[in-house]
Amino acid sequence: MQKRIFSGIQPSGVLHLGNYLGAIKNWVALQEKYDPIFCVVDLHAITVPQKPEELRQKTLEVAKTYLAAGIDPEKSLIFVQSHVPEHAELAWILNTITKIPELERMTQFKDKSKAFRQNLNAGLFNYPVLMAADILLYDANLVPVGEDQLQHVEIARTLARRFNSLFGETFVVPEPFVVKEGMRIMGLDDPKKKMSKSAASEYNYISLTDTPEKIREKIKKAVTDSGKEIRYSADKPAIKNLINIYALLDNAKPKEIVESYHGKGYAEFKKDLAEVVVGFLEPFQEKYNEIEDREVLRILEEGKSKAKKMAGEKMEKVREKVGLL
Repeated sequence: MQKRIFSGIQPSGVLHLGNYLGAIKNWVALQEKYDPIFCVVDLHAITVPQKPEELRQKTLEVAKTYLAAGIDPEKSLIFVQSHVPEHAELAWILNTITKIPELERMTQFKDKSKAFRQNLNAGLFNYPVLMAADILLYDANLVPVGEDQLQHVEIARTLARRFNSLFGETFVVPEPFVVKEGMRIMGLDDPKKKMSKSAASEYNYISLTDTPEKIREKIKKAVTDSGKEIRYSADKPAIKNLINIYALLDNAKPKEIVESYHGKGYAEFKKDLAEVVVGFLEPFQEKYNEIEDREVLRILEEGKSKAKKMAGEKMEKVREKVGLL
């Protein structure tokens, strides 16, 4: 049997090139080798304030992005997290075997608690438990993630082992699946921080719906390191990040990119990179704009039915194991 993978993206903020290169691009390749489940994790999104109408629209947009990028509903299960109540039910049960210090150690909670100090809610604290439920509910073997989510996968592994120890073999213990080059695409305005949907400045990211003019402007303004040499090195994080973007979109190795710009400067490199990004996003945007909302809703409804069947069967076993009548 093929190994099963599970991953998802929150329908919040603006989907950008980092989301594509760090996650969706890899998913498209993985669906050819594995049994894939890709979720729109809207319950995770509401751990920070959301406008209801925008959340609904963003949920459709994320699903549409999956399809336009090449996620095939004939090969992959695509659905919305909140359409399957078993996610929340399993999360509650897992909460009862999760230790508070384990959640207090989560780096993402520490970071978000600073950013959302006025809305420091229990959902934000328990976010990793819901993520564990997402993964364990479908017996996922592999979880494609960036390094910022590795802690959360480790919690899922811990809870799977703990539940199995307490109640008998029930859950598959998942493994993280990381693609190194796309793991962390950094901000164009700050190469020390990950490209972010919630960044204060639009010059942090390249949106998947940016116009060619906006893309060229953003890359032209992207920060660079001191000096002029095109070098792939940890001491030149800004140009290294831009080389990663170039290499991933052009299906090349960073070393090949560096060699092709030997003796050339940042201006020429950035100009060419902008055209590579435009060349990728224009056909993507054409596909995106051709997909009608009703088609997305139909696919999500079919995904809901399949996911509920799988989740329902797993939850029957969980309820029996923990002694629920």
